[in-house]
Amino acid sequence: VAAAKKNIEERNQYYGLAIAFTVVAGAYGAGAVSGGCFNPAVALGIDVSSAGLGFGWCGVYIVFELIGAAMAAALFKVVRPEDFGGEKSATTELVSEFLGTYMLVLTVGLNVLGKSKAGAFSIAASLTSMIYALGDVSGAHFNPAVTVAILASSRCPELTPAKAGSFIGTQIAGGIAAAFTYAFIHKGSTFALGPVGDSTWAGVSIAEIVYTFVLCFVVLCVAVSARTKASHLFGLAIGSCVTVGGFAIGGISGGSLNPAVSFGIAAAQTLNGGFFYKALIY
Repeated sequence: VAAAKKNIEERNQYYGLAIAFTVVAGAYGAGAVSGGCFNPAVALGIDVSSAGLGFGWCGVYIVFELIGAAMAAALFKVVRPEDFGGEKSATTELVSEFLGTYMLVLTVGLNVLGKSKAGAFSIAASLTSMIYALGDVSGAHFNPAVTVAILASSRCPELTPAKAGSFIGTQIAGGIAAAFTYAFIHKGSTFALGPVGDSTWAGVSIAEIVYTFVLCFVVLCVAVSARTKASHLFGLAIGSCVTVGGFAIGGISGGSLNPAVSFGIAAAQTLNGGFFYKALIY
C-alpha cells in the first residue's frame, strides 16, 4: 500500500490505516504467543528496558522479524510483477487469494485460541489490511461466498466460472493451511465448528445466512458496482462487516461468514477428533 507503483501514482488515502491495522490484527492474534513485537526496534527496546530480568532474546526476535520482512519482499514481487518489468498472470491472482485468505484464517484461529477480548476487531483489521494490499491484484475476495456473489452479479466480466472455481479452490487451500499453522503455533490446540453454548443449528443457519448476506452485499456495493464503488473506504467498509458479524453472532455460530474459514477450522479440528462434515453444513 505504500511502495506499489499503482498506489503511489494514485496517492491512496488508506495506506496509514492499512499498515496500522496489521498491528491491530497481529497484536490481538499473536500477542498471546510472542507478545506481538513485529519490529526490531520494539524488541530491542523491550529487552533493554527489562535488562534487569535478563537480556538477549531481542536477538532471536530480530532474526525472526527480518525473516518475515524478507518473505514480504519476495511475495511483493510475486503479486506485483508489473512493478518489476513483468506481467500479471493467473498465478499472480491465485497467490494473492491464497495469501489473503491464509492471513484471515490464521488471525481467526490465533484470536480464538488466545482468548482475545477483541477478536472480531482483530479479524476485521486483518481482512481490511489484506483487501487494501491486494484488492487491485485479484479483487481480494478471500471468501468463496464473495466469489460466488460477484460471479452471480454478472458485474465483473473477467470473473468467469472457471476462474471463480480456481479462486474458490485456492481460498479453501489457504484456509486449511492457515488452520494447521495456528494449530502448530498452539501446540496442537484447535477449536470446534458448530453452535456456541445452547444455540441450535436452526439459529446457526439464520445467523450465518444473514451476516454472510451483509458481507457479500457490502462487497458488491462498495467494490463492484460502478455507481456506488468507494475508491478509498471500500476496505474499511468490508472489514467492518466482519466486526459487526463477529460481535452479533459470534456467540451463536462463531461468526464464520466464510466457507474458507469453516473448512479451515473443521480441518484443523480433525487433529483432535473433530468432524469435517460440519464445514459442509456451514
